[in-house]
Formats: sequence, C-alpha cells, structure tokens
Amino acid sequence: MTEQILTERAVWRDTERCYRAVAARDSRFDGQFIMAVATTGIYCRPSCPASTPKQQNVRFYPTSAAAQSNGFRACRRCLPDAVPGSPDWDIRADLAARAMRLISDGTVERDGVPGLARRLGYSERQLGRVLTAELGAGPLALARAHRAHSARLLIEMSELPLTDVAFAAGFSSVRQFNETIREVFATTPSQLRAASLRRGRRKADKNSPFETPTGTRLSLRLPFRKPFDADGVLTFLADRIVPGVEHVTRDAAGVTGYGRTLRLAHGSGVVWLTAKDDYVLCDLRLTDLRDLSSAVARVRRLLDLDADPEAVTRVLGADPALAPLVEAIPGIRVPGAVDGDELVLRAMLDPADAASLADALGDRVPSCDESLEGVTTLFPTAARIAEHGPAEIVAVAAALADGVSVHVGRDPVELRAELLELPGIGPWTADYVLMRVLGAPDVLLTGDPALRRGAAALGIADDVKTLAERARAWQPWSSYAGMYLWRA
Repeated sequence: MTEQILTERAVWRDTERCYRAVAARDSRFDGQFIMAVATTGIYCRPSCPASTPKQQNVRFYPTSAAAQSNGFRACRRCLPDAVPGSPDWDIRADLAARAMRLISDGTVERDGVPGLARRLGYSERQLGRVLTAELGAGPLALARAHRAHSARLLIEMSELPLTDVAFAAGFSSVRQFNETIREVFATTPSQLRAASLRRGRRKADKNSPFETPTGTRLSLRLPFRKPFDADGVLTFLADRIVPGVEHVTRDAAGVTGYGRTLRLAHGSGVVWLTAKDDYVLCDLRLTDLRDLSSAVARVRRLLDLDADPEAVTRVLGADPALAPLVEAIPGIRVPGAVDGDELVLRAMLDPADAASLADALGDRVPSCDESLEGVTTLFPTAARIAEHGPAEIVAVAAALADGVSVHVGRDPVELRAELLELPGIGPWTADYVLMRVLGAPDVLLTGDPALRRGAAALGIADDVKTLAERARAWQPWSSYAGMYLWRA
C-alpha cells in the first residue's frame, strides 16, 4: 500500500489538519471526515456555514455512523450526509472499504450482517471488530446511518406516504423508522417533510417525483467534488453504448445526457443522467423503491463521483509529460460499472456483438415515459447467456452464473486470479474489470494499443516495460493516468 493511500486514510485522525479545514469551511474535505461539536451535540460537514466552534469542543470521526454512535445528531443546516462519499472507498481495497461499498449498495438491508460477512469472506465477529476499529461503528450502525440518509432523500424529494418511505428505505418497522429519524436528525419525519416544503426542495414541475404505471420516478441531485470532467466520462460511456440498454443525447458541444437500464435486487430501473455545474441530475424510475439506495450507489460509481480530483492532480500534474493534459482536462474520472457480470461479458465482445446479444436475450423493461426514451432493454443475465449465448463467452457466463462473484466487495487480488482462470480472459480484461467494477485507482492497462499510442503522442515510450516503469511515479492514480493517455 502506498504512502499516499496511508496519508488519505489517516486524514480524520489528524486533528490539526481537520480543524484547519473546518475553520476555512473547505468543501474539498466534505465526505472525508465528520466534525462533531460537544457543546451542541450535533455533527456537521467540514464546510458547514455555522460559526466555527472552539477547537477544544470539536471531535472528528470517519463516518456519520461513528458520530451517531457517540450520541451526536445530524446538523439540519449543512446536511452532512448530502455530500460526495469518502474517496477512501475508491482508493482502498481493505476489508473496511469493501464493506462500505457493499453497505452502500444495500447488502445489509437485503441479506443482513450474515450476508455481508459471507460476501466478504469473514465471520460476523471479525467483520464487526475491523469496522469498529477502522470506522468507529459496526456494520449495523453503518447500515442504520445509510438507511437514515436514504429515508431523508425520500422524505424530502418524494411525495410518498411516510409509511411507504420507511419500508422503501430499508427499515423493518415504522416505529424503527420514526426512532431513527428522531435520533439522527432531532426531528420527526413529518417535520422533515414540512421543512423541505418550506425550503422549496420539491417543485411542481416535470422533474418532480410522481407515480407512473411502471413504478416511481425520482429526480435527485448527486453532488461531486470539483472539478468534474463530465464531458469526458459521458463520452467514454457513449462510445461504448449497447443500444436499448443505453442511450445518449448529443448537441454540437458533445454528449448532453446518458441513460441506461438497471438490473436491481427487487426489480428493474431506468436512469437518465445530465451533468450540471454543481451536481449531476439523476432522473430515476424504479419498479421497487427498496432499490433506491443501491441504484444511487451504482450511478455514483459509474461516474466516479466520489473521486478526489485534487489528489489526482497533485500526483499526475508533477509529471512533465502529463502536466499539460492535466491542466487542460481538470477533474478527469475513471468510468465505473453498474453490474459486474455485464461488464465482464461486454469486455469480451465488440459493441456490435454485445448489442445483438442484448437485443436477442435481454428482458424488456416496462414502457418508459418520454424523458427516458431510448432505454428499453436489460442486459441479459449470465445464466441466460450461458444457455443461449455465443460459444466464445458461454463458459465464462456459466462460471459467473455458478459462483464467480464480480461485485464491489471483492478483494482485487483474489478476483483477478479467479478471472484469469476463466477461458478467454487475459490480463487486459481482468485489469479492465478491476478498474471499472472495483474502481481500482492504480491499474494501468499497458497492453492496450490505444493507451500506448497516447503515451507515444506525449513523448512517453510506448513499450510495455518502459510504460510500467513510468507508472511508478503515478501511483496510486495510474488508472487516471491511463484515462489521460487514452485522451491523448
């Protein structure tokens, strides 16, 4: 593990650095740590506009769950949960980071703590001990904080009855829902909704949530850390679309919107994404609202919204060959994936074959409303491809269907080894999957011809050995360097 990663991991323990960020109301640290104030009993994001508390009254925590476990409630002014997620979950591959990615995907709500532990390959006791030591809270407390955040989104951004909100957010009872909202936000669900109406968070226009014959539609604002190269990540996705599964809109300036279908635990979903100056507008239609948090987490990973662009710039901008590109294209992102099995199989096919496969074997989603047109088909499951797919990928599809798990909670070394044992998967495909499914930040696809041409265009030798040696200076952000080389 590199020194850079260790430094990022310890940020919340460096109280002097954290307090300086709080005093400066530095939004770059939002999501990287939580500030709790002993005299008021509340916790805030670092950039909270309230008066800066005295240093002796401040405590710092790595997660909202840790602050809640120590008796603090969320600030209703700065909404500390409504920020980009911690970049730690992107750059770390340890147990705590992998667990957090699965918790954000709703694993605890669906399978409980035993299911979370099983997917990570640890006992419940080991998992609880590690998470408490690293994140200040156990898996149940972390999941509870995640449910509270999902509930607040639904309370403020939808017109669903509060009873429906409770179960959609993953609570087992209305009583548990009410108690959690009171403890976390120091108010009741009905008061939260009334306050959101007074602030005008929900407007009666075409973007308002509403019930449709095919599910519930929600329009959410997804925050990110600036700068954000939205055109780059949307163009990357647009160049690889499978029609029907995905759709893009363009104008003279480039890609303006991207939409796709989602295969989720309780049903299907459709998402349409439009980049704005300060957020990404996420228009979601879900057949089952229990999939809300999972859908949002997958979209955030798809666009790499939790990345820390300044940390990337500090390292890559120090390379004389990359520096002009880093300056010209600030905030570059590494596109992720919404489904591990789908990405593995698509990586083995050219786009035309993937499109034919989806058209022949994919399930059709219920007809979309006008703003979500063009996305009509779910990419077929590995099991279906194993039965009816082309011969060159049938064996891999069967292995995925029978137990080779490709999800965000996997250990990258173990997953890479399993993938390389499958027929037709070589180092390039395995590394490409790690980079996009796990969000691995330090993967350089040296075997990629386009990447090597980009290296040559920048005056960097394009042979694999020299490129690998040069990449040592780019750690732990080689994946981002690769995106710059592709752009070159």
